[in-house]
Amino acid sequence: MQIAKMNGIMMRQLPSMAKENLSGECATNTDMGYVGRTTPGESSTPPDARDRQGSTPAMAEEKRKVVILGGGLTGISAAIHLRRPWVLFEREAKLGGQAVTEERDGFRFDLTGHWLHLRDPAIKQLVAEVLPAEMVSVERRARIFSHGATTLYPFQANLYGLPPDVIKECLLGVIQAKMQPAGASPRNFEEYCLRHFGAGISRHFMIPYNQKLWGVHPRTITADWCSRFVPLPDLEQVVAGAVGADAGRMGYNVNFLYPKQGGIETLARALGARVRGGDVHLRSSVESLDFRKCEVVVAGQRVPYQSVVSTLPLPELLARMSDLPDDIAAHASRLRCTTLRYLNVATRSPPAADWHWVYVPEKRLPFYRVGIYSNAVASMAPAGAASLYVELADRGPVSDATLSDVAQGLTEIGAIAGPGDIRFADAHEIKYAYVVFDEYYYAATTAIFSFLESHAIYPRGRYGAWTYNAMEDCLLAGREVAVTIEAAPGSKTP
Repeated sequence: MQIAKMNGIMMRQLPSMAKENLSGECATNTDMGYVGRTTPGESSTPPDARDRQGSTPAMAEEKRKVVILGGGLTGISAAIHLRRPWVLFEREAKLGGQAVTEERDGFRFDLTGHWLHLRDPAIKQLVAEVLPAEMVSVERRARIFSHGATTLYPFQANLYGLPPDVIKECLLGVIQAKMQPAGASPRNFEEYCLRHFGAGISRHFMIPYNQKLWGVHPRTITADWCSRFVPLPDLEQVVAGAVGADAGRMGYNVNFLYPKQGGIETLARALGARVRGGDVHLRSSVESLDFRKCEVVVAGQRVPYQSVVSTLPLPELLARMSDLPDDIAAHASRLRCTTLRYLNVATRSPPAADWHWVYVPEKRLPFYRVGIYSNAVASMAPAGAASLYVELADRGPVSDATLSDVAQGLTEIGAIAGPGDIRFADAHEIKYAYVVFDEYYYAATTAIFSFLESHAIYPRGRYGAWTYNAMEDCLLAGREVAVTIEAAPGSKTP
C-alpha cells in the first residue's frame, strides 16, 4: 500500500484489483471500493457527502458501486432513488448542473429560463417534501413580438393584433392545409409546419423562429421531437384567436412552479440535501472510462464500477472512452448540437412589460427569446429593478455592436424603458444547448445507446440522452435509471 498526497489531502492507494470482463457486463461481486466514508454535517451539499476538493477516494475492499457522472438534476435524482451504494462525481464546486443561479449586486439569474412544469405525482410529492411551502405556482404570461405587435402565445392560435394582411395570409394557409389530404408523413420540421399550420403561419413564425432557436434551417431537422412542445390548435381555435375570441390556453407550460427565493438553484440544493447512501465528490471530473475493465479514472485514480449513470453530454462521454468500435465512433462523429450565447441583463427601473417571456421570430432582431425573471418572482431582482435573460440568435462572440443592438431591440419589444435603463449586461455561453435532430440522429443514438447499455453504462438526462426535454424529465430519468439498475441481472441490493 502506498500513501499519496493529492491536492493537500492524504489518501491511501491500494493496488487495482479490477479485471477485464470479456462478457461486457460489469461484475458486482468484485471486492473493490473506497476508504474514508463521508459523515453527515461536514458540508451543506448533501448531509451524507463531503466535498473532497477535486480528490477522489482510494480503493479498498468493498463491492463495486454505481458511479454517477454529473451532479445535475438527473444525477441527483438517480442518487435519491438508488438503493445500491453509489458515488457521484461532479466537475463544479456545487451540485445543480444547469439548474444553478448566479447572483450579482442583488440580481439573480438562472442559466436562461428554468421554469418547473410537473405532471408526475411522485415528482410533485418529492418537490413538495424537499421545499415545503417554498415553491410558488405561476400562471404563464408568454407573448410573441412580431410585425411590431405583441400578441398572445402560441402564435398559431392568437393571430389577433397582427396586421390584417398577415392575419388573412395565415388564416387562408391554415384552411388550405386542413383541406389537403393527409399524404405521407412529413420528412422534416419545415414540412411538418406547412402540413399543420399552412404557408402563412410557417412563414411568419414557425420557420424563422425555429431557425433562430436551433441555428439550422427547419428542413434539416426532423419533426419527431416536437409533438409535446408545439401546440396544434384546431381550425375553430385558430379562427377564434384571429378575431380576438378566447382560443383557450395551450401548451405544456400553462402553469409553472418556481422557488420563492434564491432562483432555481434553491430546488437543486434542496434535492441535493435529500441524497443518502453514497458519496458526493465535487470539483471532480472524469478523465476516462474503460468499458472493458469497468473503471473510470478521476483525478488520476482508477475507480471500478458496477454500472455507470452518465449525465455528461454524450459526445463528452464518448470522447473519454478509448477503443470504441468503428461503427460507434462513426455514429459519435455525427452527433450535432448548437451553442447558446445569452445575456444576463439588470435594469435600473421596473420592467416595462408584464410578461414572463416573449418569442421573437424576426431575423432583424438579435435575439429569439427574452425572459424577465423578476416578473415571475420579485425576489430575483432588487426592489424597483428587473433581471432579464436574453437568448441570442448569433452563435458568435458578443461584441459591443451586439450589445447596442440588443439594447435597442429590448426597447422596441417593450422589455426595458430604453438603452440607458440597463445597469449591466453579462455575456455567457452554454456549449451544449440544443441537440440537432437531423437525418442521422436516430440511427446514431440508437446504436450508441445500445452499445453503452450493453456495457452497463446508462446515458441519461437532457445531454446524456442527447435529447430535448424539461427539468421534470431529468428527474424522471434519474428515477427510471435507478429502477433499471436495480432490476439488472447481478444487481441485487446488498
